[in-house]
Amino acid sequence: MQFSGILFDLDGTLVHTIPDLAAAVNAMRLDMGQPPLPEALIATFVGKGVEQLVMRALGHDSPAPSIDFVMRGLARFQDHYRVLNGRYSQLYPDVLAGLQAFRDQGARLAVVTNKGKAFTAPLLQHMGLADYFDAVVCGDTCERKKPDPLPLFHACDLLGIKPAQALFIGDSINDAQAAQAAGIPVLAVPYGYNEGQSVQSLPVDAIVETLLEAAQWAAQTHPQAT
Repeated sequence: MQFSGILFDLDGTLVHTIPDLAAAVNAMRLDMGQPPLPEALIATFVGKGVEQLVMRALGHDSPAPSIDFVMRGLARFQDHYRVLNGRYSQLYPDVLAGLQAFRDQGARLAVVTNKGKAFTAPLLQHMGLADYFDAVVCGDTCERKKPDPLPLFHACDLLGIKPAQALFIGDSINDAQAAQAAGIPVLAVPYGYNEGQSVQSLPVDAIVETLLEAAQWAAQTHPQAT
């Protein structure tokens, strides 16, 4: 058996990006007159896109920051993150081995992330991942982001497969809900950024320690339809 297409979340699944994101968030907060926050706290703000990350980070001190304040903070964050994107990030263990194993099974691969295209493409290139993927769907590719299923449907269209022929691998409730809504089997890795919540609580088909283990799981599992 082989799934025809494998869809992957990016931050917290393929790449440990919190060091870069936290550095950019704290640089933004200093620009906006706020003190830095612990990296572990910032990690709980990640998952629903840059706008939500900035809103959560600025709202930590002030529960209801104004739209103007958030928009100015967003611009500052983006300026800092363009410089920091990929600087301190690291691939998780067995990511390359897992991606290669999926390719050896004959599957086509796609990234489905809430990160914007301006940051996704440079990060994939910097981390040596770009050539593994046949399609990349970013947070600004479709009208709606995960947990809406639309980005997953779009990725399947780009890969030329039906959702029932796909497998999605992520690390958060957004990934689980998007896959569930799309009718796509979903695996979760335990090392990512599930907004501070335990991955054990996610509605997924299985929890796998690495992408290599995910490939082994897929090789022994039949998709819902062919």
